[in-house]
Amino acid sequence: MSNVPATAALPRRDQIRKEAARLFAARGFLGVGVDEIGKAVGISGPGLYRHFAGKDAMLADLLVGISERLLEEGRRRAGDRTGDDAGAQGVLDALISGHVDFALDDRDLITLHDRELLHLKEEDRRRVRRLQRGYLELWVEVVRQAFPALAGPDEEPVARAAVHAVFGLLNSTPHSLGPNVAQGEWAGLPRDSMAALLHSLARGAFAAAARSAGEPGAA
Repeated sequence: MSNVPATAALPRRDQIRKEAARLFAARGFLGVGVDEIGKAVGISGPGLYRHFAGKDAMLADLLVGISERLLEEGRRRAGDRTGDDAGAQGVLDALISGHVDFALDDRDLITLHDRELLHLKEEDRRRVRRLQRGYLELWVEVVRQAFPALAGPDEEPVARAAVHAVFGLLNSTPHSLGPNVAQGEWAGLPRDSMAALLHSLARGAFAAAARSAGEPGAA
């Protein structure tokens, strides 16, 4: 999902998803009414109930959907992994690139992913957490294969902490973007430059974690 206004070319349900994500991200789940979402897509509030059972169902659809998408895409990118270091390095680059794309292109959803989980019903929240754990474990496994210094059992917490740190870095991107995102600039940088910078920062974090684990007394 991108962050442009809904158009008639999109199926109605996808229009509702797009506008609900935009409004929830801008004003918070509790600050948006069903009527406002309906107005944004050109239908009455009650008309939304032909597509979603209610506002809670919209939020669940968005958060469960993006969690499923991240895990499925991560698994797809990891599908060709081999046991050698070069293969794992390539998979790690693919995982980083996929999450960078998510951070830059789906900033409404990443904001919801970070901020609105507490408003889900318990069953949906557990489902999202389960999917998030699967995504995290996939990254931890790949990072440990890509950096042999992190492969031992004693170094597993370091690899896990590094993955959490990289997620924090990448997921913070929507909160630091400048006013010209619609013109293809992110914090004053063209999109490709911003993507390359984020990729390098993520790579550097994992390399630093490997150095720390491999060097006694390293900070």
